Formats: sequence, C-alpha cells, structure tokens
Amino acid sequence: MDVIVVGAGIVGLSTAWALTKRGHAVTLLEQAETIPSPLAASGDRHRMIRRAYGARSGYGRLIDEAFDAWDELWSDLGASHYVEAGVMGLCQSEGDEADVFRQGFDAAGTSYERMNAQETAERYPFVDPDAIRYGFLTREGGALMCREIAAGLADWLERSGATLRTGARVGAFDRAAGTVTLADGERLSGDHVVVTAGAWTTGLLPELAHDLTVYRTFVAYLTPPEDLAAAWRAAPAIVSIGGPSEGYALPDVRGAGMKIGASIVKRRADDPEANRTATREEAQPLLDAFAVPFARLDEYDIRELVTCAYTFTRDERFYSHVADRLLAVSACSGHAYKFGAAIGRRVAEAVGTKDWSALSAWLRAEHAG
Repeated sequence: MDVIVVGAGIVGLSTAWALTKRGHAVTLLEQAETIPSPLAASGDRHRMIRRAYGARSGYGRLIDEAFDAWDELWSDLGASHYVEAGVMGLCQSEGDEADVFRQGFDAAGTSYERMNAQETAERYPFVDPDAIRYGFLTREGGALMCREIAAGLADWLERSGATLRTGARVGAFDRAAGTVTLADGERLSGDHVVVTAGAWTTGLLPELAHDLTVYRTFVAYLTPPEDLAAAWRAAPAIVSIGGPSEGYALPDVRGAGMKIGASIVKRRADDPEANRTATREEAQPLLDAFAVPFARLDEYDIRELVTCAYTFTRDERFYSHVADRLLAVSACSGHAYKFGAAIGRRVAEAVGTKDWSALSAWLRAEHAG
C-alpha cells in the first residue's frame, strides 16, 4: 500500500519505520523544516522511560512490549539511544504520587530497592532527607535521547526508500479518497493516511476537538551547584518527587542537561504555536515545587526553559479515530514517548489488518488493565 503519514514526531517516525519494514510505500510529511519540530513534544532532548504506573493502570503492563520495540529499533539503527540510568521515586507523604507508583510495583511484582530518607540523601546528595519519608529505586528504565532517535529514524527511512518531506504543511484531507492537499495546493494520494500530528491534530481535524484538548507546558533545564553536578550526572530518572506537584526530573546524561517538569505549569492552549517562550516568572511555581525535596535549590541556575504542546484526552489515555481511509492517532497526555516504537508497530499492523478496534483497545491499555 501507499501510506501517507502526517507528522514526524516519535509516533509518526515510528509508524513510518514499521510500515516501511512491512513493505509499504511511505511518504512522511512534516510541517517544520527539521525533524523533529522544535515546537513538538518529541523535540526535547531526553524523555523518561519507566515502568512506574498506578496499580490500576494498564500502561505499566505494556512496558515489556515498549522495551521490545525499542530493542528492535536499536537493531535497525545500529545504535542504542537509551541510557539505563534507573528510576527513582521520592515519597513525601502517604498516598502521594510516588507512594502510588511504589504500590503499583508491589501489585505488579516489580522489584525495587526501598531506602529510608537518610539512605536516599547519602546516595543522592541533592535530596533533602528532612523533606521525604523514603525513596525507592529500580535499575530498569532511564532516558530516551529524543534528538538522536529522530535523526537515526530519519536517516534509516531515507536509506530504506521512504519519502521524507519537511516544510510540508497540510491544508486539507479527503478522507474517502485518501488524499492530502498541502497548503501550497499540491495534492498527494495514498491508499491510507495516518495523522500523527500531536498538538496540531485538532487544527487539521476539527471534529476531534470534542475528544482532544491541547495544553501548553514547559520544562526547566537547570545548572546545579558545582559540587552536586557529578551526582546529577550519575543520578537515576526521578519519576515523582511526591507531594502535590507530580513533579519529575531527568539527570544530565550524555550532555543533555538536568531538567525538571510538573503538571502544575500545564495550561490550555488554543494555538499550539502561540506563547512559546516561557518566562522566569512562570517558572517560579515549578522551582518552588522542587525546593521541598531537593536540597539547596536556590543555588541552581536556570539554563533554559523549553515549552511544548500536548493533546490530552479526559481520561489521559491514548486515542485513535478512523474515518474512511484516514486514521488519526494521538498518543497524548504527556506519557507516550516511552511507547513510541511500540505504538508505531501497532499502528502499522492495524493499517494492514484494518482491525481498528484492536488498535484502540491496545492504545487505551484496555486489555492490560
């Protein structure tokens, strides 16, 4: 089949990879001049992969498939862009997010090391032992290097015969005919169209706005005090700092920098390209949230604030919609990157089988939870 994929974030790139491996002729369209777009959720330096989910979430049970898909991708690329730094949680109070993640490990039978507050701080001196109840650590998981993955996939696709077109902004679709009309009037035809446009999905497909909402958020890259820099380079990914903020952190691996983020800075965005410069004033609540479990945060400098936009469903599960020859996939809600390669394989399989209900059930983790 001839398949047109719209959007070259991690899901679009992985879908194009999996379709190409299955013998389909793929054209991948990206509106930005670079892959991935610096405005897209996939354009950050590194993202977390972890098994930690609440006990009732099916996504924790899909992580084995996610790791398997990444291993297949590393084999094809000839290089791994994954740093197994481990994953840690910091519990501040009973029942907070970190505590829920640890309980999820117990329910799933996932092994981890539990450390009291003092042990945690001795091992990771950027933690304030007076601010936490305990820490837990699992050696599995860590950081996926987004820009290296995108570059590797783009190179593999071009070498494997796929067509990649940057600066190709889409104007309209004909769902029944399987055509895409670009903003400059050029018309492309395929047997199927897969839209993986992230936060731009509802602009391209307004009928999906009742299911998908766009939010703008940002992360802060910080420069720690010199005596803590080595500890951050050797640190695990932090899935949750506990407390009310639902904050997370990634260590400075492969020169990516140490970064923090939290849902408290998420804001609804009607236009994913608007208001893309975060300010120090906006960042203050984020810094305040991390000042509780992290020691000496007032000594950290802000290196960079990086904004991105996501689509979210009400229940924060992944989403698909089929209309004739068009399939829209929104791996939304901020936790999809770790499943990128697996989502691409599942989408490619569904394009071949037309079993859209099975794809939807997998994306929603219905069979796993």
